[in-house]
Amino acid sequence: MTVYFIGAGPGAADLITLRGHRILAEASVCLYAGSLVPVELLANCPPGARVLDTADLTLDEIVAECVAADRVGLDVARLHSGDPSIFSALAEQIRRLDGQGVPYQIVPGVPAFAAAAAALGRELTVPGVGQSVLLTRISARATPMPAGEELRTLARTRTTLVLHLAVQQIDSVVADLLDEYGNDCPVAVVARASRPDELVLRGTLATIAEQVRAASVLRTAVIVVGRVLAAEGFSDSHLYSAGRARPDR
Repeated sequence: MTVYFIGAGPGAADLITLRGHRILAEASVCLYAGSLVPVELLANCPPGARVLDTADLTLDEIVAECVAADRVGLDVARLHSGDPSIFSALAEQIRRLDGQGVPYQIVPGVPAFAAAAAALGRELTVPGVGQSVLLTRISARATPMPAGEELRTLARTRTTLVLHLAVQQIDSVVADLLDEYGNDCPVAVVARASRPDELVLRGTLATIAEQVRAASVLRTAVIVVGRVLAAEGFSDSHLYSAGRARPDR
């Protein structure tokens, strides 16, 4: 058997990959986080499958389900929101499965930050404006950040920032960024990206906190900070430039 860690995408049920959809339709066991994974996906589980919401389970209880399935030869579809490579607790799970000798595969998915950029209608890497994207979070009510990865330290890069798991602390986020980015730096908050109730807030570091409070955004949101959000008049990409040397066609 195999445990498949599947990126279920940012929220819309049709943003799961074809591979993830196929595996889900064939797996005898499905483990999913009920508050994050769209319930519509569960309709694709095969008849008779064991379908379990892991929202209230401990890590050891989740792994025990995978080990129990392995012992009787059943494949497991372990659904993660977004993409499993980012803030998914994947590392802890596969470390335990390695210790138990349970095989697994990882199926990538559409990450939340990509869905947020799509909702904003923006590219996050704009020629001459910003060519780097830094994905991070803050430590409030979560695992502490490693030394050197505090938001005030990361702000010194002045690169495009995408913050997960931080919207409840929007005031402290703004305070940590103001000195480096300035009051007028564009900011967007995308809540429930790609879902029917998606909400997009656009502002600056000076205005975004009040908008978040007024909209009562408390979770399932991505914060994007950077000049790329308002970039205009930038140079065309060199990739498609008429001046770039090309082989004879």
